[in-house]
Amino acid sequence: MENIGKSERLQHLYWRAGFGATPVQLLKEARPVQTVVKEMLTQSDFQPLVVVDADHFQNNKTLKKLAANGKPDRDATKMRIKKNAGLIRDLNVLWVEKMASGEDVLREKMALFWHGHFACRVLNPAAVQRYLNTIRTHALSNFADLLMAVSKEPAMLQFLNNQQNRKGAPNENFAREAMELFALGRASGSYTEADIKDAARAFTGWGYNLRGEFTFRQNQHDDGLKTIFGQTGYFKGEDVVRLLLEKKQTAHFVTGKIYQFLVSDQADSPEAQTRIKGLAEKFYKSGYDIAGLLNGILTANWFYEPSVRGNRIKSPVELLAGMQHSLGLVFQQKQSLIFIQRTLGQVLLYPPNVAGWPGGRNWIDSSSLLFRMKLPDLLLRSRPVTMQPKQDGDVNTQLLARREGDLMQVQIDWDAFERSFSEVDPDRLADALAAYLIQQPLGKTQRAVILQMADGSSRGERIRNLTVALMALPEYQLC
Repeated sequence: MENIGKSERLQHLYWRAGFGATPVQLLKEARPVQTVVKEMLTQSDFQPLVVVDADHFQNNKTLKKLAANGKPDRDATKMRIKKNAGLIRDLNVLWVEKMASGEDVLREKMALFWHGHFACRVLNPAAVQRYLNTIRTHALSNFADLLMAVSKEPAMLQFLNNQQNRKGAPNENFAREAMELFALGRASGSYTEADIKDAARAFTGWGYNLRGEFTFRQNQHDDGLKTIFGQTGYFKGEDVVRLLLEKKQTAHFVTGKIYQFLVSDQADSPEAQTRIKGLAEKFYKSGYDIAGLLNGILTANWFYEPSVRGNRIKSPVELLAGMQHSLGLVFQQKQSLIFIQRTLGQVLLYPPNVAGWPGGRNWIDSSSLLFRMKLPDLLLRSRPVTMQPKQDGDVNTQLLARREGDLMQVQIDWDAFERSFSEVDPDRLADALAAYLIQQPLGKTQRAVILQMADGSSRGERIRNLTVALMALPEYQLC
C-alpha cells in the first residue's frame, strides 16, 4: 500500500466504498485510509427513504372500484398503475440522490449490492419502500439479521410467490431462491432437490396481511416432519434460515459475491480464492458481521495494489451517482435520471430477474458504451439527446423513462469545482484533473488528444473543457 500516494488510495477507496470523491475530499484529505474506513463503517445518521405512507399498501391491495355495469373500472386501474409507477420512480430518484449526496456512502453502496443480491421487483410502492429501507437498515450490520428480515418482507414474499405457499400445495420458488441466490449459490452442491422441497414445506404459512406486515398463518403451515441438510425436525421458516446460516458455504458464497463487487470481477484466480477463503472464515466466526468483513477488505494492503485499482466497470448507477457527486450535478427533471438508467441497462427497483444484474462486462455493449462516453457532453454542455433506450419489453420502465424534450437539464456549481483547482499551475491542469477523474495516469497520446480538445479563452472554460474530455475517455468508465 505504501507504493502509491495517499490521494490515489483515497480515490480508489471512495469509488469502491462509495460513489467517488469531491475534489476537496481527494485533494485535501489528510487522514489515512484506515481512519476514513472506520468513519464510513460507523456513521449513524440513517434515515429511511419515504415517498408514500404505510397505508398506501392496504389501499393499493384493496382497490376494487367497479364501473356501473359491475365490472372492474379499467380507467381507475390504469390510474392506479400510473400512480404506483410514479411513486416507485420517486423512490428510485430519491435513492440515487442519496447515493450522490456523499452521506453514509458505504451504507448506500452496500445497499446497492444487497439490492442485486436480494433482487426483488413488485409494483406496490409501499412494499418496495419497506424492502428498500430494510436492506439499507441492515446493509452494514449482520447478514443473519438481514437474511431473516428480507425473507419476511412482503415485497419478497410476493415476488417469490410465498403468499401462495400453503400446506398440501407447497410452492418451491422462495425456498429455491433462498438456497440458490441468497445463501449457498447455484453451483455449490450444498443442497438437493429434496432439501428444497422440504424447505418449501417449512416456509408454508409465511405471508403478509393487508397492512403490509409479515404474518405467520398457522392454519396454512405444514407442521409435519421435514429433513433438510440431513437434519430432521418439525421445521418452520425460521429454522430453514438458521440451517442455512450454520453452513460455512453461506459465508463463503456471500463473501465471494462481496469480493466481486468491491474488489474484482475476476474472483476465480488462486490468489483471489485464497483471499476469499480467509475472509469467509473470519466472517463465519464473527457470526456474519458485515462491517467486520468490509473492514477486512477495505484496509487490506492488497486492496490498494495496482492490479486491483481501475479494473472494475462502473455500473450505470455508480456512473450516474458518481458524476452527480463528483461535479455537484443537480438534475432538473426526475425523468432524466430514469432515462439514463434505462438506456444504460440498470433501473433501480426493477432488476431484470431473480438473479439481479449480471454486472461486469455485461454492462458494456456497443450502444451503451457510446452513450456512456457521450453522457458528459450531453449533460455538461446541454447537447440534444438522440439515442433511445433499448427495448426491454417492460412497459413499466418504458413509462418511467419518458422524457420531456430533447435536453437533460442539469445545474452545476462550476465556480466551486474550479476553486478546488485554483492553486494548480495552468500547465498541470490536465494532469491534476486526470488524477481526480480517472484511475490511471494519462498516456502521451491521450494527453495530446485531451489538450487539443480543451482549448479555452479563460481558465474556467479550460477546466470545463478538460473535464468533459476526460470524462469521455474509456478509462472514466472504470473504477
